[in-house]
Amino acid sequence: MKYTYTEKKDTRSGFGAGLAELADKNPNVVALCADLIGSLKMEKFIEKAPERFFQIGIAEANMMGIAAGLSITGKIPFTGTFANFSTSRVYDQIRQSIAYSGKNVKICASHAGLTLGEDGATHQVLEDIGMMKMLPGMTVINPCDYNQTKAATIAIAEHDGPVYLRFGRPTVPVFIPEDMPFEIGKGILLQEGTDVTIVATGHLVWESLVAADELEKEGISCEVINIHTIKPLDEEIIIKSVEKTGKIVTAEEHNYLGGLGESVAGMLARKRPTRQEFVAVNDTFGESATPAELMKKYKIDSAAVKEAVKRILAN
Repeated sequence: MKYTYTEKKDTRSGFGAGLAELADKNPNVVALCADLIGSLKMEKFIEKAPERFFQIGIAEANMMGIAAGLSITGKIPFTGTFANFSTSRVYDQIRQSIAYSGKNVKICASHAGLTLGEDGATHQVLEDIGMMKMLPGMTVINPCDYNQTKAATIAIAEHDGPVYLRFGRPTVPVFIPEDMPFEIGKGILLQEGTDVTIVATGHLVWESLVAADELEKEGISCEVINIHTIKPLDEEIIIKSVEKTGKIVTAEEHNYLGGLGESVAGMLARKRPTRQEFVAVNDTFGESATPAELMKKYKIDSAAVKEAVKRILAN
């Protein structure tokens, strides 16, 4: 395999590291948290810039309103809470106070998807990408590992406009080079192939690389693309790949309704109709279990990616 790893880290720690770096780099960056400092790894930012940190408490809607107000003064607010509380609980405030007027607020959402595990179904959000990508002007980013999350956190501070940055709780392989540039809206070709295109986001990027490596041993050549920015979608890299392979598998830790796969399918339907298989949660809520158990049961692990590739090649 071209990409290997020597350690595992949680992507939320990548966010914390990026935010701490911004404390030194950009005096306009301010951070707000809804009583989850430890879970969002915001301690180092607070140590470096305590006067630029606001503990809002368990009042997420209020946090979004305060962030919108701070942005009017020229500050760059980064809000921090769980993905479930960053979206469905505060959707009205985001739509009306942030997205509608294009406020420069960065909505940073941890514990996304199924892999927050034992916290259970009420905290596992599988519809957040769909909710956020439908808001006009909202950029939606879902990085794949610690290094890419850190780089994305730093990059969005330079982007003018609202951003939804999604990351997770579990430790996952760190395989993206630390010095790899992060460009909003530009996918990354991780591995070239000829038989099928695999387009993945978030935790499913590593699972897709594992699947591609195993399939290569069976004589199946997979092209793997990391789509860290779901909106705006890098249409060019996807179309170029499917023109070569003629088949595509999308892989994500999200409901198949409203996620990356749906965005890709819609784009290809308009511009380059292509046979597609989805690796995603099949329109259901999760449950309490370990991340690995949940990924296996809900078919969003490397084995599920392999099965999807074989299905599309068999038809």
